[in-house]
Amino acid sequence: MDLVFYNRLLKCYVLIDLKIGELTHQDLGQMQMYVSYFDRYVKTKGENQTVGIILCRKKHEAIVEITLPKGTNIHAKEYQLYLPSKEELKRKLIEWSAKNLQCSVVVRRKKTK
Repeated sequence: MDLVFYNRLLKCYVLIDLKIGELTHQDLGQMQMYVSYFDRYVKTKGENQTVGIILCRKKHEAIVEITLPKGTNIHAKEYQLYLPSKEELKRKLIEWSAKNLQCSVVVRRKKTK
């Protein structure tokens, strides 16, 4: 584990592990051990469950899905070694906006029925 934070708003510890290569099931198991340790021995009664975040160069969804139990507070995300170009950022913002607009329309339609 590389970083330990405490989120005052969520009232929980946040553990971050930085991986320079591809994510493995060993990495997930190791984070699971850290999260369990914090939940059992560090966290107090009034605090919420510990969150584990693994930042890796490349991940496979199948490994994450098979290794981690459902409902776990461990998340794996890929990182980039460079900043995206302006064109790429614009494209991503348009995709994100269109996706959120569609979700908003679906939710509103369900509410009116």
